[in-house]
Amino acid sequence: NNGCAPIIIQGPWKGGRVSIECPTSQYLSALLIAAPLAEENTITEIEVPLLNEQPYVEMTLAYLDAQGVHYEANADRSFFRIWGGASYKPIGGTVPGDFSSAAFPACAAAISGGTVTLLGLNPDDTQGDKALFEYLSRMGCRVEWRHQVDGWTLSVAAPKELRGQTLDLNATPDALPAMAATACFAAGTTRLINVPNARIKETDRIAVMAQELGKLGAHSTELPDGLVIEGGKVLTGTAVQGHDDHRVVMALAIAGLACQGTTTVDTAEAAAVTYPGFLELLGADMIE
Repeated sequence: NNGCAPIIIQGPWKGGRVSIECPTSQYLSALLIAAPLAEENTITEIEVPLLNEQPYVEMTLAYLDAQGVHYEANADRSFFRIWGGASYKPIGGTVPGDFSSAAFPACAAAISGGTVTLLGLNPDDTQGDKALFEYLSRMGCRVEWRHQVDGWTLSVAAPKELRGQTLDLNATPDALPAMAATACFAAGTTRLINVPNARIKETDRIAVMAQELGKLGAHSTELPDGLVIEGGKVLTGTAVQGHDDHRVVMALAIAGLACQGTTTVDTAEAAAVTYPGFLELLGADMIE
């Protein structure tokens, strides 16, 4: 009764109709996963007047399809009708590589003028952050898929000069830290737009990236829903804060590859949340 945890929830799920704005897709995915487990003949209808991060909802629906769940959905994902009476069964399959994590070695290559080959990814995957490789291609990188005997490889090679672009990150908010770091080393202006949902992650990633890249000498302007970055400046390494946010830590680390001098990122251990060993892969010195 004080608005704080713990929260006590009691069933049964009765169905009905609800309208919910989803600045993050997790609100909708949670309802989509829970609704099929209601009693048989229960119908849940969900109106979605706002939906960010739609590719993550598509991943949820792919799981429901694999489970044979009965539902209807508008093509624009603004309305769902889900029937109860389902039960989830064990299924087998290969867990695909994580495009959100793959963003960091790819952007590291783009920033440092190198080439990287990534394993374990699939060009047919529904993950939204697959689009990051399109962003890098638009900035001038050579991005190439190759099918090998043991699966796909994805190579990213830096151009002679990265070019600034306008990128709509609404479906890929986790890409903002890595793309903000990359944009610092691109000629011209990069606009990362339509991504207000980046402010409600582990940190306000728009504000944090503007603040920390600014310490390195980057010129950026916050928008309510993104960042405008003036690239091509010489950046100088210094002490920056990772804010205990795994993606911020990794983004600042790859920015440090092209800074003059040494860049020190605190709370670096946070990178292990999604990519254990990434900082060591860069050759970083880990200091307790």
